[in-house]
Amino acid sequence: QVRLVESGGGLVQTGGSRRLSCVVSGGTFRGFAMGWFRQAPGRERQFVAGISWNGGTIDYADFAKGRFTISRDNAKNTVYLQMNSLRPEDTAVYYCAADENPPYHTGLYVLDVLKEYDFWGQGTQVTVSS
Repeated sequence: QVRLVESGGGLVQTGGSRRLSCVVSGGTFRGFAMGWFRQAPGRERQFVAGISWNGGTIDYADFAKGRFTISRDNAKNTVYLQMNSLRPEDTAVYYCAADENPPYHTGLYVLDVLKEYDFWGQGTQVTVSS
């Protein structure tokens, strides 16, 4: 059974930084594409960032470009999301997800489609105060 456990959420001031971690157990981590999604109250879950099994494809939502960095350590079965210059609108529950077989198109993996992900963590709350 694949299990994903996020950590690193909390309260941070506007302009601050936060590093989220997600540890995966019970599966072949190095074979998974990994993604971070978020969901604010009353809103749909949205893509934040994704990384392919070898890091060859990395994708970000427009709001994350230049502020967030996704990375992975296959030796530690862990994916990270470094978030800088945080804004109140970044307040949400952040989820990591694993995709066993992501779509592949024109030389890149497609990482931003929520329904493609097979396994999900329970989420970690990030609250950015103004």
